[in-house]
Amino acid sequence: MIKLILPDGSERVVEGGITGKELLAGLEPALKKEVICLTVDGELTDLGAPLPAGVTVGLVRRTDPAALEVLRHSTSHIMAQAVKRLFPEAKLAIGPAIENGFYYDFDLPRPLTPEDLTASEAEMKKIVKEDYPFIREVVAKEKALASLKAEGEIYKEELVAELEDEAISFYQQGEFTDLCRGPHLPSTRYAKAFKLTSIAGAYWRGDSSRPMLQRIYGTAFFNREELENYFKFLEEAKKRDHRKLGRELDLFSADEQIGAGVILWHPKGGRIRQVIEDFWRNEHVENGYELVYTPHLGRRTLWETSGHLDFYQENMYGGMEVEGQEYLIKPMNCPFHIAIYQSRSRSYRELPFRWAELGTVYRYERSGVLHGLLRVRGFTQDDAHIFCRPDQMPEEIDRVLAFCLNILKAFGFKEFKLYLATRPEKSVGTEERWAAATEALRAAIEKTGLPYEVDEGGGAFYGPKIDLKIKDALGREWQCSTIQFDFNEPERFDLTYKGADGHDHQPYMIHRALLGSLERFFGILIENYEGAFPLWLAPVQAIVLPVLPENLEYAGQIYDWLRQNGIRAELDSRNEKIGYRIREAQMQKIPYMLVVGSKEAETGQIAVRTRREGDQGAWSREELLAKMQEEIVAKR
Repeated sequence: MIKLILPDGSERVVEGGITGKELLAGLEPALKKEVICLTVDGELTDLGAPLPAGVTVGLVRRTDPAALEVLRHSTSHIMAQAVKRLFPEAKLAIGPAIENGFYYDFDLPRPLTPEDLTASEAEMKKIVKEDYPFIREVVAKEKALASLKAEGEIYKEELVAELEDEAISFYQQGEFTDLCRGPHLPSTRYAKAFKLTSIAGAYWRGDSSRPMLQRIYGTAFFNREELENYFKFLEEAKKRDHRKLGRELDLFSADEQIGAGVILWHPKGGRIRQVIEDFWRNEHVENGYELVYTPHLGRRTLWETSGHLDFYQENMYGGMEVEGQEYLIKPMNCPFHIAIYQSRSRSYRELPFRWAELGTVYRYERSGVLHGLLRVRGFTQDDAHIFCRPDQMPEEIDRVLAFCLNILKAFGFKEFKLYLATRPEKSVGTEERWAAATEALRAAIEKTGLPYEVDEGGGAFYGPKIDLKIKDALGREWQCSTIQFDFNEPERFDLTYKGADGHDHQPYMIHRALLGSLERFFGILIENYEGAFPLWLAPVQAIVLPVLPENLEYAGQIYDWLRQNGIRAELDSRNEKIGYRIREAQMQKIPYMLVVGSKEAETGQIAVRTRREGDQGAWSREELLAKMQEEIVAKR
């Protein structure tokens, strides 16, 4: 018999020895229509596959996350079939589903053009209408190699030659056959909402010494509305791109003379960074942290002791030789904080230590993955390390997670998801410490009431962790915060404290980053707010706009008064029409535009415009300052 798990969690027992399609025959019509494939003992399987007795079967519906991957992979096959119709001499490489769609790599007789994408899409639509079933066939490896060789499919032949399987699976739809493990849609007619998006070059197997292929990217959804919404999302994301806004708002740049992956913070970006750093430092001091500062490089022996030269050397930058000693640029701050701990003996009465640092580190990233502020080679990590006794550890985890959430909420983030990563197969540290640390992390998460997932075996070899992801204004998830136990470095550096029993004991060491890095977090903020920062973060909080040259003296008085009251203000005294200057201020996303003409100079008032609501009429200085200070305190 077969155990069938229905979407509502209920179970049915069905006779074995049937196919998935036969299994569906006994389901309600509405449910049957939604199923595109199955899981058999947890593995995705085609509807046409036979179901032996004794298995547990689940239904994969269009709305399930796994269904989208099956759809996109199947659509990549439909695209390959269309390209082969247009270019019969094309040689096929690979065509996987990826996060936001799919791609396929081809060896083609000429470079593709945008017109070729249009023609391929039209041919794909024909294939969908022709409603070919995806048929799985398994052949012996030798037969598969001979067939591929005869067809001149050199890339597929290479892939099959490397497989250890003696039976190789192919999928056929109509006249087209492709090497594939599957599963696939029941037929091509299920793929009705797709779009080919771009063409790129890609070396075969990512090796620059191998042939350059042409890669066609596309995406697919189960209905036209989802497809259209996806492209609307892309347009919105394009408008919010932090690299574009960084240029337009004069916030930051990178310079090839300096090198890729290192960031220049311009004055306006620097103002925002100062506000973030001041807030960060004040909050840490108020929450029981002490601030430390450490150098940018250390002797090679430090990194040998920490283990970084064993498992992280390829990401580190070489330093310099000084008096026969090699110094390396730091990729992490933790060995320096450990050195502070080791600077003298420690007693159980002193613990816990909470040491925080805005420490700049440098890590090697390939040029192809560098991405504005989001992926860089030099960045400032908002790092902290907590050293505590075992009895203090659960409370410290509760405290740090609550602190983390409060910090992120202050920047306007409201939606969070947490991930608990547990012990992998290869790890250091005792089972008791892993169990106690993992339980403390789990308990802290559950106290928040926030949704979380457990990543079984996903922890680092040196300890379990919590990763916290935030959702931005577009619903995208970003990982910023990490709370990570470390059972490796305390052992390698022989960290101890003198216990109440007079013996040496090893403290718990907890790594912790809240914002992740200032560079990446700034990029996320830019995109989240589309550059229109709330008043407390805005680099220019108010701009004073004299209507005419004769109003400049009063405008200057307002400008000076604002700055004396701690408002980041600018004075635009250019000889341009007032409407033009207001539009420019609006484009620069300045929260308050303060227009002063002869009437305002006579009455001592200010004509206020805001970025969101427009003209607000005439206000007194006191009204304006009170309103701005209220917004700043509330972080709106």
